[in-house]
Amino acid sequence: MGKSATSKQGNASKSAGAGLDPYEVGPLGLFQLVDENGTEVAEVPALPDGLAVRLLEAMLFQRALDQRMLNLQRQGRIGFYGTAKGQEGAVLGSGAAFEEQDWLFPALREGAIALWRGMKLEHYIAQCFGNSADPTQGRQMPCHYSDAPSHYVSLSSPIGTQISHAAGAARAAQVKGEAGRIVGGWLGDGATSSNDFHAGMNFSAVWQSPIVYVCQNNQWAISVPASAQTASETFAVKANAYGMPGLRVDGNDVLACYVATKMAADRARRGDGPTFIECLTFRLGGHSSSDDPSKYRDETIAKTWEARDPLLRHRAWLVARGEWDDKRQDDFLAEAGKQISEAIARVEAAEPVAVETLFTDVWAEPPTMLKDQADRLANEEMI
Repeated sequence: MGKSATSKQGNASKSAGAGLDPYEVGPLGLFQLVDENGTEVAEVPALPDGLAVRLLEAMLFQRALDQRMLNLQRQGRIGFYGTAKGQEGAVLGSGAAFEEQDWLFPALREGAIALWRGMKLEHYIAQCFGNSADPTQGRQMPCHYSDAPSHYVSLSSPIGTQISHAAGAARAAQVKGEAGRIVGGWLGDGATSSNDFHAGMNFSAVWQSPIVYVCQNNQWAISVPASAQTASETFAVKANAYGMPGLRVDGNDVLACYVATKMAADRARRGDGPTFIECLTFRLGGHSSSDDPSKYRDETIAKTWEARDPLLRHRAWLVARGEWDDKRQDDFLAEAGKQISEAIARVEAAEPVAVETLFTDVWAEPPTMLKDQADRLANEEMI
């Protein structure tokens, strides 16, 4: 079952490095700039100063953070966690292509984008603890991050609902004439089977709204393989039916993900409409801390994909350019570990969420009934 999924979604009908334009490679090829050995297969275009190094640092940080958070879950200190292990290139490569004013609607594994855009580490960690250090007061299950200053909107657990939310936000920006503001919407391969996928894609194309959809095809929707999700040759080709361009990108090539998403974002910002991007990657771990992937897939496939690790690939490319080395990585990881440990200690020491917060952020002007309940609670009549 697993082998057929990998085989079907892993074949490209067009040369991987065909040109620098992912729109020329299209939905049936595989746009790639750097192969799994860290060797350029196509010329990498000019990047913003320092971006390539920052991307590696962010991927390294996220993997270290994910492991610490998973450890906390295993120790019973938080209740749930979903790592992005193996998908960091698709996450950060796509996320880095958006600008500060853009609104982003993530799925489960895009938390690193919130940190990239400025979300405080303590708030990220506190969201999983659900205590008083969490600005959202523990009202969402773990990994459902939101951060208003970063324009990063919480997902909902039902598969695909964020697609419609993103489509609506993009249409709102269009109607309001918010020039230069676009929307990013993320989904997994399984979400392409949802009603919200059809509605969001259809309306976005009809309206020609300023949105970029990024599908992380990690080849498994929990325990359902890609081969059971679609009979289409790729997920990207589905865009054709809706009347928008579809791009297929090597999701473990962080630079290819960045370049393709940046081109799609620039296109949307010019008013030329939406793009659907499929990032072909692989989920190295379980769907979440509640999952054991060995029960439903051949884990020898995961070993194959470990050799395509986006962190190792991008590191090799930077080392070859003289922009990274072992000492720099060791120093970075040591500092990252310190920052994570200190943030966890501060968050874990926070008090539980005050019970009075049951009544806050519900109504702009609380109705009489709610005021009465709050008064009764204050007088301990409800305890």
